[in-house]
Amino acid sequence: MLILFETPAGYAIFKLLDESKLSQIDDLYQEFNTPEGASSVVKLKNFIKFEDTTEALAATTAAIEGKISKPLKKALKKHVCKEVQDQLLVGDAKLGSAIKEKFDLQCVSNSNVQELLRCIRSQMDSLLTGLPKKEMTAMALGLAHSLSRYKLKFSPDKIDTMIVQAQCLLDDLDKELNNYIMRCREWYGWHFPELGKIITDNTLFVKIVKLIGTRDNASQTDLSDILPEDLEEKVKEAAEISMGTEISDDDIINIQNLCDEIISITDYRTHLTDYLKARMMAMAPNLTVLIGEHIGARLIAHAGSLMNLAKHPASTVQIFGAEKALFRALKTKKDTPKYGLIYHAQLVGQCSAKNKGKMSRMLAAKAALATRVDALGDDVSFEFGAEHKVKLENKLRLLEEGNLRRISGTGKAKAKFEKYHSKSEVFSYAMGADSTLGKKPLKREHSSEEEEQGPAKKIKLEDGTNDVSDVKEEPADQDMDNGVPEKKKKKKKKSLEASQAEAEVKEEVEVKEEPAPEEPKSEKKKKKKSLEASQAEAEAEAVEEPKSEKKKKKKRQSQVEDE
Repeated sequence: MLILFETPAGYAIFKLLDESKLSQIDDLYQEFNTPEGASSVVKLKNFIKFEDTTEALAATTAAIEGKISKPLKKALKKHVCKEVQDQLLVGDAKLGSAIKEKFDLQCVSNSNVQELLRCIRSQMDSLLTGLPKKEMTAMALGLAHSLSRYKLKFSPDKIDTMIVQAQCLLDDLDKELNNYIMRCREWYGWHFPELGKIITDNTLFVKIVKLIGTRDNASQTDLSDILPEDLEEKVKEAAEISMGTEISDDDIINIQNLCDEIISITDYRTHLTDYLKARMMAMAPNLTVLIGEHIGARLIAHAGSLMNLAKHPASTVQIFGAEKALFRALKTKKDTPKYGLIYHAQLVGQCSAKNKGKMSRMLAAKAALATRVDALGDDVSFEFGAEHKVKLENKLRLLEEGNLRRISGTGKAKAKFEKYHSKSEVFSYAMGADSTLGKKPLKREHSSEEEEQGPAKKIKLEDGTNDVSDVKEEPADQDMDNGVPEKKKKKKKKSLEASQAEAEVKEEVEVKEEPAPEEPKSEKKKKKKSLEASQAEAEAEAVEEPKSEKKKKKKRQSQVEDE
């Protein structure tokens, strides 16, 4: 049974002397404690040395990918195929399957084989005779450096590192430019404050300050190359009547040096933008055409790489850059954000406020597909991105027009559109219906129980009489009768009955107290008449002036007592 052992200097083929040692793997390390014990378990059969570092790097990368390199193929044909009868012990399972397919050899790769190879590596210097230790160390160091450079250069996860770095540098340059320009405006504003209001463009402002210097030179300086005639005249007029302070020559020299720095940084930023656009079109053309090179580069930088961005779903791409707002909304149980970095895309910026959420959702879906095509596709073209951008522009036009049925393309959406956008019929409200003045009250129809009990009774005074026989029956629902409310009439009726009962009680008391001198009947009749007259007067006064009822009652009682 042969063992394939890989070293930085070449391939070594060992022969396992005792096959039973492979099953007794727990105590195997004790036998490899000494070189003599190691040589009793395995014996070096052949050693195929690499010619140079390039060949070693090619063999190592092929082994990592599970492929057979040329030196290994020669070694297997020359030394292994003739002698191996049953099995070949290999450390890598992928490499073992490739050898089995190529040479029809039965390869074994398991934990026992791994432990055996680990023991061989511990005694590699003694087992590999004829190879100095210094040479082995140098080969291992050179191979490690070459492999690291190769993986950094050709790894698909690291190709977009330049794009990430360029985009981050652009953001830093924008911040620095903003700080420098604001410093220049504030510094030069002490000398010529009117120029900042006339020239709003930052680049023009810096160039004018560089050309003019102090405001005294404005009238002699030709600004026609960078400014139109009307603005040039305004600048020269403002320089003559400026309210700024005087500055020295050293001050204006330092300000002009700052202007030179701003102009140079602006030129470098333009060059870096062109470089980023070229790299994005070469690496992610569909994503660049769909959402632009800056937004695409920011998405790639946020995800870490183009491959990582391709693994994210469209819903995650939509809110990239708004993670803080998302988790804050989830924590407070409020509405989650609709867009993140994709908000700055051209298609989303063209929408109205109500349609930005819909367009960002559709654009994120297409951007996720475009990213997967760029990362995993074989063809490098931008046809996919251009096609879907045209479709999104058509949908944006339909959204802005308000015709939603073309987006979904279903009859249900059309019916819903007609349902919620139909013309409403407006009915005017008659305000006069609220007033009850000047109208006769409607009579209420009485039920059968009310008819059996009889109609409700109300008091009507006729010719000043107050007998029960003079009371007329009227409907109970009539609220107003001769200007007196129904509740007040009931109160009056109760007060009249109470006054009559008091008068009768008083008469009986007086009759009982004085039985001897019997009064004639004529005097009793006069008293009764006078009582009736006083009661009638009280009722009439109560009808006319309801507020003075209490006063009339007191007067009437006093008259009765006097009589």
